[in-house]
Amino acid sequence: MKQLILVRHAKSDWPENTDDFDRPLADRGLEDAVKMSKFLKDKNIEIQQFVSSPALRAHNTCKIFNQTFQIDCSTEQKLYHPSEKNFLSVIFDLKDDVNSVAFFSHNNGISNFANSMSDDVFMLPTCGVAGFEVNCDSWADFENAEKKLVFFYEPKKI
Repeated sequence: MKQLILVRHAKSDWPENTDDFDRPLADRGLEDAVKMSKFLKDKNIEIQQFVSSPALRAHNTCKIFNQTFQIDCSTEQKLYHPSEKNFLSVIFDLKDDVNSVAFFSHNNGISNFANSMSDDVFMLPTCGVAGFEVNCDSWADFENAEKKLVFFYEPKKI
């Protein structure tokens, strides 16, 4: 059994003359990321690996989660403006000894990917987290494996 956790980056700011890629987190985003990471840790959500979009707002969200979980946060360009195929490509590159991974990415791609795995239809809010159980032993079998939404958390509701 594998677990895939999808995290939309925390609330970002958009300062004047700043490229989309370089947008920083807003104060509320910083607070939400700390709150959500501690909430997941308190819920005993086990995560073995973080993979983040390299965009500043997503990567900084990942770094804040890393302060709570103390695991490495690698970046993957495919998680910036991602399609479902981008997510699948990153999943297929995971090592099978990793049973639980969290991806930090962006809307609309991350919500579309979450919806492709669930009968529930939802839009991940900033710093929203969706966790899925994936019934497989190898990430190579992800695409055809049964997937089940096991949790969905929003910063405003925790």
